[in-house]
Amino acid sequence: MSLTDDRVLEKLLGLLDVGERELALLRRVDARLFKGRARLDSEDLAGLDDDDALAERVEAFVARFGRLQDMLGAKMLPAFLQAMGEPSGLFVENLDRAERAGIVRSADRWARIRRLRNRMIHEYVSDPAVLADALNQAHAFIPDLEHFLGAVRERLRARFPALKGRLAAGQQGGARANGDGKGKGRQ
Repeated sequence: MSLTDDRVLEKLLGLLDVGERELALLRRVDARLFKGRARLDSEDLAGLDDDDALAERVEAFVARFGRLQDMLGAKMLPAFLQAMGEPSGLFVENLDRAERAGIVRSADRWARIRRLRNRMIHEYVSDPAVLADALNQAHAFIPDLEHFLGAVRERLRARFPALKGRLAAGQQGGARANGDGKGKGRQ
């Protein structure tokens, strides 16, 4: 492997670690926001303007979902393709390659996740029913983000057997949001 290849691989490993830490934080805020329920409804969000704790949970969920989805698609996917010796091109082309590699289950679904992320990040939603719908969709897409990270880790293990120790499940940030192994990082 060349020095450039080593740098790409190190960048990808760093992104994988950050992604798994972000996923752990997203899961935690998801659990606090949804409280074991499959869906939120407009009544759950009706008091958002008066309930600071709820507003902070919603804001944290939207920010973490958006940040993780953006990092996976805009940074990790091109780095993954480069590490695998694939060309990195337009976003749509990268998605098609990711689907063929099994990193995303469906390029169309990932494009929907990206559109939802953009809508949640860039539009102020004042209607509780519309906000609940967007949060419910994001909640349903979390397994896709998990799959992406797990698939990248598995492809790296298969392609670079010498890295297996660095790629062991649970050794990356997903199990230790703040590095102490207890998962008690920032909220």
